Amino acid sequence: MKKIAIILSGCGVYDGSEIHEAVLAMLAISQQGAQYRCFAPNINQHHVVNHFTGNIEDNQTRNVLVESARIARGDIEDINDLVVADFDALVLPGGFGAAKNLCDFAIKGDKCTMQGDVLQACQAFAHAKKPAGYICIAPAMIALVYGQGSQGTIGTDSDIAAQLTTMGLEHINCSVNDVVVDEKNKVISTPAYMLAGDISEAAQGINKLIQTLLAMA
Repeated sequence: MKKIAIILSGCGVYDGSEIHEAVLAMLAISQQGAQYRCFAPNINQHHVVNHFTGNIEDNQTRNVLVESARIARGDIEDINDLVVADFDALVLPGGFGAAKNLCDFAIKGDKCTMQGDVLQACQAFAHAKKPAGYICIAPAMIALVYGQGSQGTIGTDSDIAAQLTTMGLEHINCSVNDVVVDEKNKVISTPAYMLAGDISEAAQGINKLIQTLLAMA
């Protein structure tokens, strides 16, 4: 049975993992006959957003690993304990946490860098030539992991695509129900909620991403 590592970035679209994307990825992995384990960096979130009001809570701090445990039903591990040899592939759901906690693309744009533990884990999969799936805004990290000329998509947003191109990504426009496959680097990406109007639309691309990922693993 194939085993997939999932890297989460908190809990909630505005400051952590996009919950629908994370759960849809887990569901697709399970329904397609594979297993997953969840990991997250043991760091503080960039900030905390009240998901009811949309306001930033300046007086709060939350831990990415602790918050990610909410999505994983408590079954989660520190990313430093991720052993690449134990897995066939990697998945990173989106949400602003991917662009604020796993990297700082949401703050620094094309001058962004990745959180060190996350970069090390993602590059370990790249060096082992094991496939990886990047969902929604998570493809902002592809060029940081795979370098100049790697391919990916965040959908059709020309402004974000231009920033990713500056970083070295060959951005390919993609519809919500499809994926972009970088065959050379074994990287698959899909827009999900960068384009999706509802959860069923997000599921179409995510299901295809997991199907493609497992076939490549």
